[in-house]
Amino acid sequence: MTSTLNEALLRSLTPSVLGILVRRGADFAAAEDAVQDALVEAVRVWSAEPPRDPKGWLVTVAWRRFLDATRADTARRRREELLDEEPAPGPVPAADDTLQLYFLCAHPSLTPSSAVALTLRAVGGLTTRQIARAYLVPEATMAQRISRAKRTVSGVGVSPAGAKSTAWGRFDQPGDVATVLRVLYLVFNEGYSGDVDLAAEAIRLTRQLAAAIDHPEVSGLLALMLLHHARRATRTGPDGSLVPLAEQDRGRWDTASIAEGVAILQAALARDRLGQFQAEAAIAALHADARTAEETDWVQIVEWYDELVRLTDSPVVRLNRAVAVGEADGPRAGLAALAELDDSLPRHTAVAAYLHEREGDLATAARLYADAARAAPSLAERDYLMRQAARLNARLRG
Repeated sequence: MTSTLNEALLRSLTPSVLGILVRRGADFAAAEDAVQDALVEAVRVWSAEPPRDPKGWLVTVAWRRFLDATRADTARRRREELLDEEPAPGPVPAADDTLQLYFLCAHPSLTPSSAVALTLRAVGGLTTRQIARAYLVPEATMAQRISRAKRTVSGVGVSPAGAKSTAWGRFDQPGDVATVLRVLYLVFNEGYSGDVDLAAEAIRLTRQLAAAIDHPEVSGLLALMLLHHARRATRTGPDGSLVPLAEQDRGRWDTASIAEGVAILQAALARDRLGQFQAEAAIAALHADARTAEETDWVQIVEWYDELVRLTDSPVVRLNRAVAVGEADGPRAGLAALAELDDSLPRHTAVAAYLHEREGDLATAARLYADAARAAPSLAERDYLMRQAARLNARLRG
């Protein structure tokens, strides 16, 4: 097998192999270490001798590594009686423990950053080095973060298939699923950095989750990711400058991803269990459906933002709604909606600048664009806002 094929296969098998070890009685931290050892061994030997049953091979090697490590640990001798018998090599059970791993890695006792790192490592199959590069932190720092997360969740037991314990929560309750989805969306929003495309990785993991659990919000998140990802190539110019949605080249949008996202969303909405990610995906779908920025159905977008406000009561959602109101009902209506919000909200000043420009108050808009640029969270956004301020000041001088 080629190196690329090996890597893809190993990453796809990682969560199920880890889940099997945990179900056999290994604590999470020790099991994860053993699986990583098995992955390293697989990279070393599979090119020359690819196994007929890759998953069974990984389970056998990982379990042996776990037993070796456990037996060498004098502090754990009391557990030896449970671990003396090594299961005979052969076909592994068909049960898929991936779903439990998603919930474990998004355990509420973990911080968001730790949950993301552990998900990428245990479910995504990425190495500590890859995750560190993606988040632009030293490998040692990321290793410590993952190690702490593993220790935190090691005391959480794995429920048997079909069980609904307190640790895992009820899989049919949206609040439990929402915790996992928030972690996956955090991964997606990191985009691309280092040698790992985290947006693509988040889509892969969400597809995997959608195959394991039947829930409309999982489908909603997958649709949202696909619809946003379809515009990825047009979000920045050749020089890395920010290109706003209205100015993007829609002919370069990925129509296949848009079609898939819309189809997944429609199936989810048909179940009449609306959630945040489905509503956000509906807004993204309306943007994707417009052949030009001028053809955008802003009235319907405002209606979906109203649903989002009802679901989340989020100030950020209300801020985005003010923009949509400004497009649907005119800039004065947008400014009235904006006036109801705390002006310390991120992007509040930038939105105010845009709406004042739409209303024709160029002097106020130019000043606000400059103010927003000074508070911008990224260099690309700062440069974009400064260009808007310069453009309006040039018009005022001319």
